[in-house]
Amino acid sequence: MAVERKYLRPSSGHFFLFGPRGTGKSTWLRSAYPHAVWIDLLSPAHQRRYAARPERLRELVGAAPSQADVVINEVQRVPDLLTVVHQLMEEPGCPRFVLTGSSSRQLKRAGVDLLAGRATLRTMHPFMAAELGRAFDLDSAIETGLLPLIWDARDPVDTLSAYVGLYVQQEVQSEGIVRNVGAFHRFLEAISFSQGSALNVSEVARECSVSRKTVEGFVGIAEDLLLAFRVPVFTRRARRHMAAHPKFFFADVGVFSSLRPSGPLDRPEEARGGALEGLVAQHLRAWLSYSDSSADLYYWRTRAGSEVDFVVYGPDEFWALEVKHSRRVRPSELRHLKRFREDYPQARTRLAYGGEERLEVDGILCLPTGELLQGIVPGLPLP
Repeated sequence: MAVERKYLRPSSGHFFLFGPRGTGKSTWLRSAYPHAVWIDLLSPAHQRRYAARPERLRELVGAAPSQADVVINEVQRVPDLLTVVHQLMEEPGCPRFVLTGSSSRQLKRAGVDLLAGRATLRTMHPFMAAELGRAFDLDSAIETGLLPLIWDARDPVDTLSAYVGLYVQQEVQSEGIVRNVGAFHRFLEAISFSQGSALNVSEVARECSVSRKTVEGFVGIAEDLLLAFRVPVFTRRARRHMAAHPKFFFADVGVFSSLRPSGPLDRPEEARGGALEGLVAQHLRAWLSYSDSSADLYYWRTRAGSEVDFVVYGPDEFWALEVKHSRRVRPSELRHLKRFREDYPQARTRLAYGGEERLEVDGILCLPTGELLQGIVPGLPLP
């Protein structure tokens, strides 16, 4: 079942469109720019042709002077093309360039400056609940995530199980980013236990039997491949001693659920808690991105152990959100939000929980998680 994108809007100028594999970048672009000239670098023939002689791009553009748009798909596969794009942008009558990528690593390694500000940066995220509307199902989202590639598959579970392996093979192994691909696979499995938690690199290194430096490099690779992200600690005008380590999340909760091992020693509620928190995190990132907001996403944790899962802070936004999978709102689950509100009375507080009723307890709005997610709509305040 194909779902039309609602919140990512075309840009009026040149832009990069980044996003993990399977988020539907190509599908969206073919709909938004149906008459564009396409260069698809996922095609081995196209990749060889332009890697051998990037100047072919100038010849292609010169042969189609009436074309208003040129799309280069997966531009990180031939980063030298950006030099030609840069030159063309300096010339009168230049078409609009739309450059997609599922990895920023090759561009960084090539020393590319992202066209010196001539192209804006946009990101395509997994589906948001509000984009799916009535088709959104919380339990399905937790199990297989919200990547369009997986969502539209006949067998989402099997497709998801192959997704990470294919991603690693095409983006890591083929580019020679890491020498030991097996160690990187073990890292991804080990770091799945850090989902929604402060990232302890030393612990992950011990679990993988590699050095701390290697794990730090692997975390950077996962972020460059757009498979993961970190959320820093909120320290603005802190009145307490704050933690230092950022939280870790996979970019889509389905990837986390696929990688997270399960067995007799693993409690299902721990995995579900990490999945729920990750689902809220990816919605908040998409909300901020599609709203063109200057606010940022944080979490709040004191050294004494008080923690609020998410803080959204910016010129026009100040929210504190806690995510729980319990079906009832217990007083103990509100104490950290109350503590945060003592320090920051300006913040609007929310609790997402596993029940079915919208409640207000001690001035804190408590929402069913599904309702919260459905209400996260770019351009509008949080519910």
